[in-house]
Amino acid sequence: MPADERCVITMGVFDGVHRGHQALLQKARDVADTYGLPLVVLTFDPHPASVLRPGFEPARVMSVPRRCEELKAHGADWVEVVPFDSTVSTMTEEEFAREYFTRRNRAAAVVVGDNLRFGRDAAGDVARLKKLGEALGFEGVGVELSRDAAPWSSTRVRAALSAGDIAGARTILGRDPEIEGVVVSGDRRGRELGYPTANVHADSGVALPPEGVYAGFLVAGGERLPAAISVGTNPQFGGVEMRVEAYVLDRDDLDLYGGRVRLEFRSRLRDQATFPTLQDYLAQMERDVESVRRALAEAPRSAP
Repeated sequence: MPADERCVITMGVFDGVHRGHQALLQKARDVADTYGLPLVVLTFDPHPASVLRPGFEPARVMSVPRRCEELKAHGADWVEVVPFDSTVSTMTEEEFAREYFTRRNRAAAVVVGDNLRFGRDAAGDVARLKKLGEALGFEGVGVELSRDAAPWSSTRVRAALSAGDIAGARTILGRDPEIEGVVVSGDRRGRELGYPTANVHADSGVALPPEGVYAGFLVAGGERLPAAISVGTNPQFGGVEMRVEAYVLDRDDLDLYGGRVRLEFRSRLRDQATFPTLQDYLAQMERDVESVRRALAEAPRSAP
């Protein structure tokens, strides 16, 4: 945003932009509206753990471009992706505040959750932010976050996905969990069997649900299409490579090769399985398609 324009800032990783993030964004939006200023969101990439604890960084719930889209959908006027590297990780809280709150962005207020820790060795908290604000000319605002038995968190989203609990992940996110990737050439067996599938090479480091068959959607070219999604090795045909494949219901005219798509998971239908004959396998595919239709008709896109 223009360097001479004042703003209100909130910051965090915001992986998944789940309901906890949404609550913080709404508070920040309210403060920005009170000031009559735009809301700037600072989000970090890669995840700080990749620098602070290499090899232990969590799987991503959402790609950075999608994160930016969701941040804007929930009130951000401007999103700045801060590269989290050794330079940022070693900044003191004052150095970080001077760089990102006053030099790069002329903050009138900085709104954060009351669990905020920032600066080298996570030394900064809300109290420190408020003192820095007094010195540097912005208001530090701490937002009390929910302390219920099951707080919204990206960690809980990952745990739910890992367990195949799509409904649980949806509840935390407030929408369907998703992955993105490029459609690559596969065995083309599905087209021969009457069920052409898009073989999606999922982005590396993404949080995937376990092997199984799911109801969901394939999003490409502005269309959101109902789909049966398979995650697994395709044991019916002796596969060994983990794949994510999506059959778009009632469509055999799609040319998706080389394109980037998004898969949204609505519900888990069954485990991966093998069947005695090809006819048995095709009969199960028919049942899966009908199960997808029912699942998509019964469950709304946004979790209650």
